[in-house]
Amino acid sequence: MQIVGVETVQIAEYGNLVWVRLHTADGLVGLGETFRNPAETVAYLHETCAPALLGRDALQLNAIGRDLAHKVGNHFNGFPTRSVEIRGNSAIDIALWDLRGKALGVPLYELLGGRTRERIRIYNTCAGGTYNNRLRRDYNTELVSRDDPRPERIGPHEDLLMQVYEPGRLAKELLDEGITAMKIWPFDVYALRSDGQEISGTDLRKAIWPIEQIRSTVGDKMDILIEYHGLWRLPAALQIAAALAEFDIYWHEEPVWMQNFDDLARYRERVCGRVAGSENLGTLQWYREAFIRGALDVAHFDLAWIGGLTEGQRIAHLAQAFDRTIAPHDCTGPVTLIANVHLLAAAPNALITETVRSHVAGFYRQLVTDMPEVERGYIRPLDKPGLGTALEPALLARKDARIRLTGKRVTEAAGAATFKEVRR
Repeated sequence: MQIVGVETVQIAEYGNLVWVRLHTADGLVGLGETFRNPAETVAYLHETCAPALLGRDALQLNAIGRDLAHKVGNHFNGFPTRSVEIRGNSAIDIALWDLRGKALGVPLYELLGGRTRERIRIYNTCAGGTYNNRLRRDYNTELVSRDDPRPERIGPHEDLLMQVYEPGRLAKELLDEGITAMKIWPFDVYALRSDGQEISGTDLRKAIWPIEQIRSTVGDKMDILIEYHGLWRLPAALQIAAALAEFDIYWHEEPVWMQNFDDLARYRERVCGRVAGSENLGTLQWYREAFIRGALDVAHFDLAWIGGLTEGQRIAHLAQAFDRTIAPHDCTGPVTLIANVHLLAAAPNALITETVRSHVAGFYRQLVTDMPEVERGYIRPLDKPGLGTALEPALLARKDARIRLTGKRVTEAAGAATFKEVRR
């Protein structure tokens, strides 16, 4: 199954997303996705990866992955976590898995070992519909606190605002939909005031208020996950954890800088609830070190940032060897979510998966032809071959679409495969 074309697709409205389509001589197209640093990633995919991919057998997934990681991509760049090279390699790997499933006529969860469960529990990351869309982010100006003026109107699924101003109502709304776990980040705005070194008693009480509201509204029917984005130093992180002890927090995510495994291990020894992390770790070696140091309970990796499904399955197996669970990250794009669900359907140590309801019910459905079914707090994998989805054809015709092809695209004409040359 010879690769004859490497294509990237972007649209300006969701400028952080990059899709990769690998075209084969027999007419199959594999779809992959990555996120952030789009211009640099697209350049890497076409200038560096495409020459190494064209003419290769798409079924030789491990050999291609080895070559991209060690011969082509980032061998001399120190294997940086979440680098442009790893992002690009991730998209290619996901597309290769999609091609393999299509060639064999089976969904990805079958290739990953078969189902261990029919459905996976979800949690809602309480972000709004435009969260993460912008190419350049200023985290200092994006965060909202109750000290800021409340908007006159908070629209449907504007969960980023709801978690700040009406967290109890948000929890009740989610519970009514059957969602029994939610993730919020009420401490971030205060971390930025002190560079994470300390938090005053007044600010601590303000940050805890949303959690109090959730518990007073829905009691223990809702699991609460706290995201810290790695913004705190250990003393302040432990102070916050002590104040949260009475609220039975489901997990603490990235409470300190993720690469500081010693502090993470100290934190984990002293808190109630799981310690999860993180999309900010890239590749198997980082997770191996985290597990050896006793720093994590839950591997919360991002398939679009670690090397794709191949690396994700390796991390899942590694986590199982350490009796740890996995719960992949997705606050990015629909292809990553779909790949997550396939992996979790096959993984014996799957815990839960991240979703953003404003994304799943909103723009994700405009981007791809098929989305997994979400019902009463659970999600099911797609059953069509490969990922089970494709880019929505209308997406490719949009005025803000940027499409670049190295090599050839194969189309079906008069019952036979024909090549279409597209200049770069």
